Amino acid sequence: MDSALSVRKLTKRFGDFTAVDEVSFEVEDGKFFSILGPSGCGKTTLLRMIAGFYKPDGGTLLFNGKDMDGVAPNKRPVNLVFQNLALFPMMNVHENIAFGLRRRGEKGPEVDRKVRELLERVGLPESGKKQITQLSGGQKQRIAIARSLIMEPAVLLLDEPLGALDAKLREHMKVELKSLQSLVGTTFVYITHDQSEAMVMSDKVAVMNNGRFEQIGTPQELYHEPKSSFVAQFVGNNNKIRVTLRSDADGSFIARYADAFDFRLSEKYEIASEQEEYDLFIRPEAVIINPGTERKNFNILPVDVTSILFDGGNSRLLVKPLGTEDELVVALPQTREYDNIRAGDRIQVGWDMNKSICFKRSDWKLYDEE
Repeated sequence: MDSALSVRKLTKRFGDFTAVDEVSFEVEDGKFFSILGPSGCGKTTLLRMIAGFYKPDGGTLLFNGKDMDGVAPNKRPVNLVFQNLALFPMMNVHENIAFGLRRRGEKGPEVDRKVRELLERVGLPESGKKQITQLSGGQKQRIAIARSLIMEPAVLLLDEPLGALDAKLREHMKVELKSLQSLVGTTFVYITHDQSEAMVMSDKVAVMNNGRFEQIGTPQELYHEPKSSFVAQFVGNNNKIRVTLRSDADGSFIARYADAFDFRLSEKYEIASEQEEYDLFIRPEAVIINPGTERKNFNILPVDVTSILFDGGNSRLLVKPLGTEDELVVALPQTREYDNIRAGDRIQVGWDMNKSICFKRSDWKLYDEE
């Protein structure tokens, strides 16, 4: 499939600070591509270079194979939707959507036809005469996108467009946006710090950190096959414990935890020293409560239950491995067989050796740690 957007070694510096450091990626035509990362990682700077507001210090940017070097923002086949939406309150819905066409010099019945067709495509066919103040938050979102789509951009850039919505509407709009993108078929490039937004909506996600892409992949690939400690922590919920690694005579790798527990690993690692520290990651839903001893290739860990967090299908146990101050999160299946577990109980938890992964210990922290 052809690329609507090609970015090759794009770089942007502000003085001695490199905000975007030789970033390269391709976005296929008609796909939903998200750039996910924490505040200050460089994603908005990257978006502004794509839009033409910042001039790159290096690299190449192409839309549909055409180099954008020296092309002004208003001449690029791209449109931008901001978090504040920037709808004109003095105009009705029809006039808001038609604004770009009229500025381009189009007039007459053809403009009205295009607006009516686009209102149909975004699911608001009877809203043309409404004032902006009469719309819900989700409807305003669709109108802002319609106003951008009417200019027929090759790529629609969205800069955290759900950030100003309340939590319930944001959850609803994640599904709405994905459905809308599939319906209109326009290429979306979406910027967010919210991993749930990126995972739910995207065909591909790039995880950005310190001006570089750590990994690009499908949401499933990022979740199940992270390539760095940063991705393992930033995408989805994950337990992290500090271990050291060694290899057995048969070539199997063992993670030593808290000088007391040995966990079998399925991956191979290059170990410079057996004293070198690694982070071992296990997803909460991969941890089994009281797994028994008959399971093959299972790692078993005795723990004390510190808290039970009941939240229906999202319920969890907080547990503390014996002899440590670490706290792990364990998914609590709602099968009623675990209703008798109480805070203070000592239980066993375990996980298949294929469900954990190690990376060399990282100084990057998702949350403040002691």
